[in-house]
Amino acid sequence: MMITIKNETIAQVPSLHVVKDTLRNEQSTPTIFFFHGFTSAKENNLHVAYLLAQKGFRVFLPDALYHGEREIEQHSENRDLAFWEIILTSIQELDAMRSELKEKGLLCEDKLGVIGTSMGAITMFGALTQYPWIKTAVSFMGTAYYETFAYGLLETAQRRGLLVEESLQEDMLKKIKPFDLSKQLDKLDGRPLFMWHGKADEVVPYPLSEQFYNELTTTYKQTPDNLQFMAEEKVGHKVSRTAVLKSIDWFEQHLKTKVSS
Repeated sequence: MMITIKNETIAQVPSLHVVKDTLRNEQSTPTIFFFHGFTSAKENNLHVAYLLAQKGFRVFLPDALYHGEREIEQHSENRDLAFWEIILTSIQELDAMRSELKEKGLLCEDKLGVIGTSMGAITMFGALTQYPWIKTAVSFMGTAYYETFAYGLLETAQRRGLLVEESLQEDMLKKIKPFDLSKQLDKLDGRPLFMWHGKADEVVPYPLSEQFYNELTTTYKQTPDNLQFMAEEKVGHKVSRTAVLKSIDWFEQHLKTKVSS
């Protein structure tokens, strides 16, 4: 069994394409898009992509705006202030990537999943409000509460001495509002969702994931197997191996992959 990793540009987005060589040109191969975290890059999630590829998935790992191959010379605080621009750009680019891959005959429309880590998971939650073609999703230490998290980021920026004009704050909050999944739970429509979060996370507050899960339990009463939340004690802002393996099991179960040798 050979797994290939190719650096490709898809819809003008630098990406890694990870898949078994025997499945590379098979349209029926279940496909997963993997969004990385803030200050990270596509290569940093290759270990997860490799394990998914072993199970018969095709995985695309794009570089987010201002990250990886797209990083530009700028001060770190400027990228901090571009956090939501990065996320909204990734959401838009996701559909552009899907369209181009579909034209190339590399996608099976009913076998598309999305996974994200931290900022990437926040991106994933926003994408769920826009794209019903996402069949299942996984969040590693992300949050669906866009507005709540945005206010928290603004408070953190102010404590660091980064002043954001009130007009810019209002403009940002207006732009992210349509992507706040916490305020439009009906957009999930029972789609399979797995969430993982470490209870000692000091970057993305763990209580937000627990709260979101509790809100969703009512929504998923008819399909309880489509919703799962895993928390780990004494784990900070770092994805555990337990979480990785569970996510792979989740995709195997909900993207209906057929394992190929």
